[in-house]
Amino acid sequence: MPPFDIDAAVAALLDARRTGTRLDVLPEGARPGSEAQAYAVQDAVVRALGPVAGWKVGAPSATATPARAALNADTIFETETLPASLFHLIGAEAEIAYRFGRDLPPEAGPYDRDAVLAAVETLHPAIEIADTRFTVFGAVDPHSQRADQQNHGVLVLGPGLRDWRHLDPVTQAVRLAIDGTVLHEKVGGNSAVDPVRLLVWLANEGARSLGGLKAGQVVTTGSCTGTDFVTAPTRIAAEFPGLGSVALAIG
Repeated sequence: MPPFDIDAAVAALLDARRTGTRLDVLPEGARPGSEAQAYAVQDAVVRALGPVAGWKVGAPSATATPARAALNADTIFETETLPASLFHLIGAEAEIAYRFGRDLPPEAGPYDRDAVLAAVETLHPAIEIADTRFTVFGAVDPHSQRADQQNHGVLVLGPGLRDWRHLDPVTQAVRLAIDGTVLHEKVGGNSAVDPVRLLVWLANEGARSLGGLKAGQVVTTGSCTGTDFVTAPTRIAAEFPGLGSVALAIG
């Protein structure tokens, strides 16, 4: 078997981002065959794009190993409007995001739940837009999707709440509306069940290859409402009673 061509994978994904040209698949010989190879591609792409400003992390169940993607500043926003030209696809997700107030360097770990939460400064209602550098969302293998920043488009943050420790994300209510129509209204809703477990994994393992979690970085912890694909123009609104709300108009 020929060696995995990480340089070709990185070049293809960077070119897709810079030109807007979509990939049917990664080039032959450049498709990651393992989690380690997928993360190596993801890390190389994010380093080429600039400093790590945040993370997304999620898991398909309460016991599954989480997956993560490092995020650059150019896809993290605190705004109410974005142009449709930023997107190939628009997959709306309501999420809870944590902004860290101090570093959690890997060499100082391992960190338990209390230590990770003690480093959190603010909690935010958030909208993540799922997108892809591939032609068809979800059509390529899972490792290629992981390499492609785990289908990240943009992250839009609502106002940060400093007095958040009384909130329990497992029992947090959430409402997602598209163009004024409520599509989801539920309690909890995260497939990982407890987002804090994801933060602990990220601090101890997931962020290690990129220097760990750092002050100022924001971590979004997976959709509480699933993914709803919509077309522009559209207005997406996510409300988390007690935490706050965030809205995004795309046009």
